[in-house]
Amino acid sequence: MPDAAVPLQQAQTTAERLYEQLLTFATLYGGKVVLAMLTLLVGLWLIGLLVRLLSQVMKRRNLDRDVQPFLLSLVNTGLRILLLLSIASTLGIATTSFVAIIGAAGLAVGLALQGSLANFAGGVLILVFKPFRVGDLISAQGFTGVVEAIHIFDTILLQPDNRTVILPNGALSTSALTNISTRGTIRVDMTFSAGNQNPLDATLAALRAVVAACPTAIQDQPHDVLVNKLTDSSVVFDVRVWTAGETYWDTYYYVTEHVARQFVAAGIAGPENRVITTAG
Repeated sequence: MPDAAVPLQQAQTTAERLYEQLLTFATLYGGKVVLAMLTLLVGLWLIGLLVRLLSQVMKRRNLDRDVQPFLLSLVNTGLRILLLLSIASTLGIATTSFVAIIGAAGLAVGLALQGSLANFAGGVLILVFKPFRVGDLISAQGFTGVVEAIHIFDTILLQPDNRTVILPNGALSTSALTNISTRGTIRVDMTFSAGNQNPLDATLAALRAVVAACPTAIQDQPHDVLVNKLTDSSVVFDVRVWTAGETYWDTYYYVTEHVARQFVAAGIAGPENRVITTAG
């Protein structure tokens, strides 16, 4: 019997020590654990609320639907990481090393993807502030075309010759561009030359007839047919026609083609080529 009592006493001693350790842990860390759990629950609820509010704001501002899930996921993940770091700090866990690791990883990724991050930031700025929209006619980076799509990293332009141009959003958001469609209407400025041997009134009448017949010209706007300058062999005319932004090129090519036809029909000759000779 004495031999059987020894293991029982050892078990009781072990249980007492374990109880004391648990009691000490609960005394030292119980409040922190409860506070960490409350922080986790409240933090997750606040993050969910903030993400829902951000989603509603994006929908009211008509932010690109393809971009909304990405931005919401980015905000949600970032806030959750901050919440976990805050909970670790509440429990007394040193977060300095975690922050250093995250910072080093972020720096490495940022350096590796510097151009892509600039394009991403530019895409976000374009989608939020909307300097142009899909369907607008813009001129940027030496290209002019209709905006076919705005992606998170680049913008697609469709040129009049049906060529597709891909422009990085980083450059678009930091450099000058011209939005031809912003006001809804735009003036198409063209220049034509006729020989100075033609009657001036007949040439002006021919140009005005083309403008009046242009189907895409806004007829209640004041169009201009003006004499720009005189040369030794020609008279240069400025023709300015108002049209809708989306019919800019239709107006330009219509007027150019029909001025050529009208000049032929009215017998208006072009500038004479003069050859200068010297006595031998």
